[in-house]
This record gives sequence, structure tokens and C-alpha cells, in this order.
Amino acid sequence: MTPKILRRLDDLRALRRDWIRNGESLALVPTMGALHAGHLSLVEAARAACDHVVVTIFVNPKQFNNPQDLASYPRTEVEDAAKLAPYGVDAIYVPDPDQMYPDGYATTVSVTGVTEVMDGPNRPGHFDGVATVVAKLFLQSGADKAFFGEKDYQQLLVVKRMVRDLNIPIEVIGCPTVREASGLALSSRNLRLSAQARDTAGALNRMMETAAEQLRAGAAWDPLQAGMRDALVQAGFSEVEYIDLRSATNLSEQTGPETATRIFVAAWLDGVRLIDNIAV
Repeated sequence: MTPKILRRLDDLRALRRDWIRNGESLALVPTMGALHAGHLSLVEAARAACDHVVVTIFVNPKQFNNPQDLASYPRTEVEDAAKLAPYGVDAIYVPDPDQMYPDGYATTVSVTGVTEVMDGPNRPGHFDGVATVVAKLFLQSGADKAFFGEKDYQQLLVVKRMVRDLNIPIEVIGCPTVREASGLALSSRNLRLSAQARDTAGALNRMMETAAEQLRAGAAWDPLQAGMRDALVQAGFSEVEYIDLRSATNLSEQTGPETATRIFVAAWLDGVRLIDNIAV
């Protein structure tokens, strides 16, 4: 059955009140729509963890620093609802813009530290927009748990830090990245890749896995980093924003896999910005 679509906060809270009255738990899966198998894996995890599941779909203007990116972001609400139908989702919250940012809205949630590297400098204001909208969704829904993919690992750490700092009573759970057969991490933005670019994009994950294997075997990071940058350009990527080796807990820069580390990459292909990360 296709889940009911809620557009007003009062309707979401009325639904939640009934569940609280019955002692039932709620899992939230925040998305911007254009759902794919990665999102659906989050829904499956949420369904297994709680009595009820609400998926949110809101293309948040405050996290786009590029107006063209906002305008071209895919919006597929009808298709998304159909994809969610087999998963036992209780409702899809698709808030009208005034439910998130009413006239006179003047508050921003800002997280420092983990936002000051990688996507932070490359996308000014992005994480303020993420933290603000996610805080609002958490407070609007009163959910017990929330599920995010590790593909957006920096975002996951930002949300976890915000929840700890603001004492929001919700458990934030990261779930493994879902990939295409080529290794390309699933992303709504992949819809904008041409067929040829989609084939090329799979090379990104293969290069990261090779570098991780070499790091575990004792290779130095600096030459691996330089080699990956050259290889991406040769493969057809137009710009490589960063290739970093960082702590999985606080994103501090690392030189080897002595602690829990991850490789992070952001690069442009066919006019689309792709990000990925893997554990070393």
C-alpha cells in the first residue's frame, strides 16, 4: 500500500501523538527524494528497529550553495512513494516550504570542527543548512531513531555532533553505503550522469580500494594520494576537489592506518559532483 503523504506539521504530530500514547517507537529516514536502493536500505534498517517509520522528503534550499544545483536536483515524489509502498512505511512527510521556513524565519544551526575540512570549505554554508533542517525534522517528528547512509560520512558526523551538543533525544545510526555493480556509490545525483560517465564513475571506488589495500600493506599515503589524483584526471574526471585520509571519528588528517581511518574523495565528472569514502 502506498504510504500516506503528510504536508503539514500538525498532521505529523497528530500521528506521532497516537504512537506515543501506545508506547510505540518511531524511526525517521530523512531524504531529499529521488530515492534509490541506498535509501531503501535505510528504510529496511529503520523498519527492523522501530514500530513505525516515517520517511521525509524535502529538497532543502539552505544546504545548496549553488542555485543551479538546487534547480536541477531531481524531484520524483510520485515515483518515490511507489518505491516505498512495499516497505511498510507509515507515512511520507513532504513538508510545504512554510512548514520548514515560515516568513521571518531567522535561526541557523551551525556545527564547527568536523565541518571545517573537505566539503566544508568547498561548499560554504552547506553544513549549516544540513544541521538546521535535520534539527527541525528531529524536533518536528520526535523520532526515537534516525538513519543516515555512510556515503555522506561527513554529514553523518555533523548530525551526530549536533545531537550530542544540543541534547536532542534521538539515536543517529549510520548504515553502510550501497553501490552499483561497478562500485559507484548510489546517489540521487547519479541520475544526471550520462551512460558513458556512469561507466567511468565506477573507477573511483576501485582506485580507493586499491589505495586502501596498499596502505594496509605499509605504503606511504602521499604518493598514493598523488597517484589517485593523476589517475582520476586521466580517467576523465574534470576536477578533483580533495583526496584525503582522515580519522573516522573526528576527521583529523592522518598519514597512515594506525587508527580508524577512511579515504575521502570528491571529484567532478560530466558536470556532476561525486563524493565517496571507504574504511581503511
